[in-house]
Amino acid sequence: MLTNLNAPYFSELQSPIGKLLLLGDASALSALYMMEHRHQPPLPPGCERSDLTFSAVRAQLDAYFAGDLIDFDVAIAAQGTQFQGRVWQALRAIRFGQTESYGQLAQRIGNPSASRAVGLANGKNPISIIVPCHRVIGANGSLTGYGGGMERKKWLLEHERRVAARFNPPAGSAGREVGSPR
Repeated sequence: MLTNLNAPYFSELQSPIGKLLLLGDASALSALYMMEHRHQPPLPPGCERSDLTFSAVRAQLDAYFAGDLIDFDVAIAAQGTQFQGRVWQALRAIRFGQTESYGQLAQRIGNPSASRAVGLANGKNPISIIVPCHRVIGANGSLTGYGGGMERKKWLLEHERRVAARFNPPAGSAGREVGSPR
């Protein structure tokens, strides 16, 4: 269960995929949701808008959407179970412009029979985009559920594929290129 409901500050940011909601405090981001995001809790009582608190995150998100940033450098404080934390940490290792299946992710965290549990943890990720749960796809290469909506997942993957082609990241990383056959 998410426990980021004590975040004292929030900010909203317009993006190519709609309005984004940021939650956290002066030291770390605890949530990044898209409007109509599944599993999004209501704003915590007393939570105040503070765009200044999130200025660095906002700048990095703007650069990401402009195609000028492929690696985020944001302090995060997502709260969940120990298993969810392992999955969320593993998500951050999926390189920009690449994807992994739930099974590959389960194997990488040392629990190859936990692909369903990995899928559930992936779906509860409270920090979209920065913790790139959109990079997880079905074993057959198909796009699967996404808390922010399938159109947004498709947009994010296509955006990263276009930008990655421009940045030309080195080969030999985990996963496979977005849209490549299995």
